[in-house]
Amino acid sequence: MKRIKFLLFLTLANMAFAQNKLFLYDYKFIPDSISRDNSKNELMILNIQKDRSEFYSSERYSSDSTQLAESKKGIMAMPFSKEMISDRVIKFPNSNLIIYITFLSWDKYIIKQDIDLKWTLENDFSKILNYDVQKATIEFGGRKWIAWFTKEIPIQDGPYKFKNLPGLILKIEDSNKNHTFELKGIKSATTEFDYPNLNNYKEYKLSYDQYVKKYKNYRKNPTADLVDKIPDQRDANGNFRTSTQIIRELNNQWLERFKKDNNIIEVNLLQ
Repeated sequence: MKRIKFLLFLTLANMAFAQNKLFLYDYKFIPDSISRDNSKNELMILNIQKDRSEFYSSERYSSDSTQLAESKKGIMAMPFSKEMISDRVIKFPNSNLIIYITFLSWDKYIIKQDIDLKWTLENDFSKILNYDVQKATIEFGGRKWIAWFTKEIPIQDGPYKFKNLPGLILKIEDSNKNHTFELKGIKSATTEFDYPNLNNYKEYKLSYDQYVKKYKNYRKNPTADLVDKIPDQRDANGNFRTSTQIIRELNNQWLERFKKDNNIIEVNLLQ
C-alpha cells in the first residue's frame, strides 16, 4: 500500500512539475576512438510533454523548423551547412516503449524498441546545479554508464534513451568518458509540441531487430540502396561516368568516413 501511494505521489509530482518543460543538455562526444583530442559538442533538448518526452538536437530542430516554414511559403530552403545530430528519441511515461528516429544515407527510419533499464543505485551523492544528486550505474549499448539523478525534479527521464530512475538524470557519461550528457539549463514551454515533419525523406518503420540488421549492413555497404537509382551521367567537367562508378565512389567516401566514426554511442552495433 505504501509503495502504491509513493508511486501515485511520483506520478502526480511528475505531472505537476514536468509538463511543457525543456531541459537543455550539453552533449560532448568523441567520434573517433583513436583521436580522443577531437571531441565535439552539441546542445540537445529533452522536451517534456503531457504524454511523452522527445529528445533531439537544438540546431537540427532549428534547421528543420526553418525549412518547414519556408516550404509553406513556396520557398526551397537548404538545411544548415553544419553537421548536426539527426537522431531523435521519443519516450512515454510508465512504458518501456521507445521510438528511435534516425537517418541512414538519405532515408528516414522509425524504430520501435522495448527497453527495460535495470539500474544499480549507488551510495554516492553529490551536487549538480545546486541539486542534490545520487549516483546510479548501468550497462547499455556495449558501455558502462554512470548517471547522476535528482529526486528534487521528480521526472523519471533523461537524455537519449535513458530513463526509469526516481528523478531526472542531470548528468550521464560512459566509464571511458567517450559520451557525456550534462544538464545546463531548464526552460518552460507554453505551447504543445510537434516536431517539424519535412516529408522529404523516404520513411521506413522497423522493429529493433530489423534495424540492427539494416544498420550493420549499412556500415558494410552504405550505398546498397542506391543501385539502379542513379543514372549514368556527365560531371561538371563533362566527363562521363556510369551509375556503377558513381555509386562505387560514394561507397568509398562513406566507408572512409565510417573509419573516423568508430565510437558511436551504442558501440555494440559495430560488433
